[in-house]
Amino acid sequence: MTIADRWLLPDGMDEVLPPQASRMEELRRALLDLYHRWGYDQVMPPPVEFLDSLLTGTGTDLDLQTFKLTDQMTGRMMGVSADVTPQVARMDAHSLRRQGPVRLCYCTNVLRAKADQHQGGRSPVQVGVELFGHAGLEADLEILRLALASLETAGATEIHLALGHIGIYRSLVQVAGLDADQERALFDALALKSPGELAARVEESVRDPGLAAMFRALGDLHGGLEVLEAAREVFEEAPQPVGAALDQLRALVDGVLAEYPGIAPYFDLAELRGYQYHTGMMFAAYVPRYGQALAKGGRYDDTGRAFGRARPATGFSMDLKLLATLAPAEPAADGIWAPADGEGLTEALQALRQQGERVVQALPGQRTGPAEHRCDRQMERIDGRWEPRLLGTLHNRA
Repeated sequence: MTIADRWLLPDGMDEVLPPQASRMEELRRALLDLYHRWGYDQVMPPPVEFLDSLLTGTGTDLDLQTFKLTDQMTGRMMGVSADVTPQVARMDAHSLRRQGPVRLCYCTNVLRAKADQHQGGRSPVQVGVELFGHAGLEADLEILRLALASLETAGATEIHLALGHIGIYRSLVQVAGLDADQERALFDALALKSPGELAARVEESVRDPGLAAMFRALGDLHGGLEVLEAAREVFEEAPQPVGAALDQLRALVDGVLAEYPGIAPYFDLAELRGYQYHTGMMFAAYVPRYGQALAKGGRYDDTGRAFGRARPATGFSMDLKLLATLAPAEPAADGIWAPADGEGLTEALQALRQQGERVVQALPGQRTGPAEHRCDRQMERIDGRWEPRLLGTLHNRA
């Protein structure tokens, strides 16, 4: 191994350097303060758990993203957390066991065996909220509003909100009586966004002409608000849950637009991301110049059933590293530069730091100065007292 190879990081792993690390910490505090104001209590899940609890109710997608290891104390298999949401669901169902709605938030590092195609990276800092114990539209709307407030806090503009509802496809599959192989074939065709492939799979699996037409139309139902009106015509004879899902989507977007009229809504009724996990509405938020979602979430009821307490649940998550890139990478100079020594200097600097000022004191023989350390002021001794002065306005008086 060469010296250069010693500094290589694994693919998908990254380090955060100044000043971006400071920006992340400022944003972390701002987001957790925001969630506190909305009534969300912070939790800190462990970095590893036994697999039989960590992957409960999450499907195969999370299983493939999870690093696995053997616990040397018990011999049981453990997993490194790749997604905080199932852990928080366990906390609600098993550890807290509170009555009524429970609001929880978190911000912690996770590790993934492979990059998430929707949010990227193998070592994100996952931040998000979960609302347990309420199955109504109001809970989903609160989550959507809080996700948008989070993005605004991070500095996002021109937000595009993509919405879908997993219940539409589930209801059609159930009524069509498809077996697991047929369902998977249709799922794959919809994921490919290929009309020809979808038509072929529908012809193979769906005998009822009316249902077949609905499945074929599903792949074309994406776009703005007009999609919901078109869907009502397409699904006029569909099972009742399909109409209810469309009603929910309309109510959600109306509620969002009432508070955020500048949001651009987009609907994709064939979006099946998280099919094994989500149970109702799903959403993802995008901004220009970013190829992946900045926030994603939705409803995932009954994840806590395996822990003895099935509960309605809805929430969203984001990658703090990605969010922090929305702001300028180079923060403005905001510090006070001080010489290495001077009579009464230590007491003056201590007082400034207690006031919340950022003070950088030079070390003996140091060659760098205020500019390299992001300082816009410098300590000056005036009439026997040390005082900070803007650079360029120093008096140089003893």
